[in-house]
Amino acid sequence: MDWKSEIDAAAARIGGHIVTTPVLKVAGFGLDFPIEMKLEQIQHTGTFKARGAFNTLLSKPVPDAGLVAASGGNHGAAVAFAARALGHRARIFVPEMAGPAKIALIRDAGADLTVVPGEYANAMDMARAHEAETGAMQIHAYDAPETVAGQGTCMREWDHQGLQADTVLIAVGGGGLIAGALAWLQGARKVVAVEPETSCALHAALQAGAPVDVQVSGIAANALGARRIGSICFDLAQQQNLRSVRVGDDAIAAAQAALWRERRQLVEPAGATALAALMSGAYQPAPDERVAVLVCGANPAPDPFP
Repeated sequence: MDWKSEIDAAAARIGGHIVTTPVLKVAGFGLDFPIEMKLEQIQHTGTFKARGAFNTLLSKPVPDAGLVAASGGNHGAAVAFAARALGHRARIFVPEMAGPAKIALIRDAGADLTVVPGEYANAMDMARAHEAETGAMQIHAYDAPETVAGQGTCMREWDHQGLQADTVLIAVGGGGLIAGALAWLQGARKVVAVEPETSCALHAALQAGAPVDVQVSGIAANALGARRIGSICFDLAQQQNLRSVRVGDDAIAAAQAALWRERRQLVEPAGATALAALMSGAYQPAPDERVAVLVCGANPAPDPFP
């Protein structure tokens, strides 16, 4: 696939529907070097996922049965938002672990919501059953070309905003965001995957040589808790010899607190996970290495302003 062309087309397609998110260069966070940041958490519904949702809905006809999606929370909110903006019905399945704040966000966006006992995989099973029964169009959270191309517009946008870094750190759950970055950059910059120690489907797949099921838990599990890495992400990761580092919950919480304390950026644990790799030393740049961090999610639980 010509990913560059697909991402260029996605950017043209969704340009009037998404937010161009800001970038900045900052010092602090206990680091002795400055870092570049992209604040993607101020995207519609608080994450990058609106990019993939809009690209999917604008790429193909939507059936009369509408849309269906399984989500840990953020994807569902993005699909619900995009569906309402474009005049489509949406049915969203989320696991209980999504938490009340993300569940409320989806309801507020106007979707028909079903909360499923268990984890993301259980919600996906029910979404597939609904798709088979009704003919609704499935919008996958991370492992579909339209989703990946949409998420790739985030890195494309950052490139066009003057990104200077040699290395970009990106948090990974199912792999849609980092797959889009890899698809756009194609080795032009080093990308480092950052995963929670207790939700690390990409790390396990790279170790095993193929996607495998993993157990998921921890404070970022409702955003980064995919049981199996997406095949698109895995293939791109293998092709580009992607490095994965893991961080503990304490490191993620410390980075989350630091983003608020030092920059007044309110993020969920997943949104702080990439920064946690630098603050904890899980990733240590070379002396002259220029580093960037993608801040990707702003929906903490509980909701700080209920």
